[in-house]
Amino acid sequence: MTDRNRPEPATKATRKRGRELIDAIHTAVLVEAAETGLPGLTMEGIARRAETAKTSLYRRWSSPEDILVDALHRHYPQETPTPGADDLRGDLVRALGLLRGVMEDPLLGRVLLGLAAEFARRPELSRRLFEEVYEPRGGRFTAIVLRHYAALGRIDPARVTDLSVDVGEALMIKYVLDHPRELPPEGYEARIVDEVLLPVLGVTSNAPRP
Repeated sequence: MTDRNRPEPATKATRKRGRELIDAIHTAVLVEAAETGLPGLTMEGIARRAETAKTSLYRRWSSPEDILVDALHRHYPQETPTPGADDLRGDLVRALGLLRGVMEDPLLGRVLLGLAAEFARRPELSRRLFEEVYEPRGGRFTAIVLRHYAALGRIDPARVTDLSVDVGEALMIKYVLDHPRELPPEGYEARIVDEVLLPVLGVTSNAPRP
């Protein structure tokens, strides 16, 4: 019997509507991707885990990859700097803390790690994630903070470069690459901010600039 004709999922699908159904499908695709990797991701597997029919998936998405990208866009965290731009150090530390949260998330972190392994074989997937997930959610976490402070005149806009917006996340990721199955130690985000980011930005004090 095919998944399309399984009576139990079809019955359960009638009890899920709107946001509840979308949430169930998003959770299902993330779990499936974590367990099978992108090559093993199928509409059948997602529908079965979400306890819905494949027709529910095809009404909104064309492929398993489309569902996965949609789920990542919804679940990927987004940094929100302090509105008055009066805590640069704190905002940068919190931004890197969001990246730590992604790394230690047993589901999201595993999915993103698996996708990263696909990038060499499928560069278009990398571009798609940047265009449909990362950039719509603000790009790199510290980039949101730096652009916010530069726009309000708290830091020199000329110092917000492709290097300065990358360096914080790059150091976090490098630690994980150098220490497999180990997260950076407590306080590592603050060290990156104090020893690297603030000096790169030419900031010697956390006090707001006039």
